[in-house]
Amino acid sequence: MDAPQLARYLQDENPLLLDVREPWEFEICQIDGSINIPMAHITQQLEQIREVTETVVICHHGVRSQRVIQYLQQLSIDSLINLDGGVDAWAREVDTSMPVY
Repeated sequence: MDAPQLARYLQDENPLLLDVREPWEFEICQIDGSINIPMAHITQQLEQIREVTETVVICHHGVRSQRVIQYLQQLSIDSLINLDGGVDAWAREVDTSMPVY
């Protein structure tokens, strides 16, 4: 899902916004309401992810988030959405006041 589509989607839906970037990246910018679980810590937080019905996985440009989605799908966790272009696309196309790096 691209950034403008996600912005519209979030007007009606309330998925878990899972940001898999490193904490220092998350400190620079994040989408409101997102939680930060770095990619390397996903295995320790599987129960938290399993508890929700839908998860949008977010990273800087969409590559790490896609890898996390592939991993979670192998564990039979479904209802996953990748933010294509990551927070960089969000900052450039939805929230232009957000810092970019």
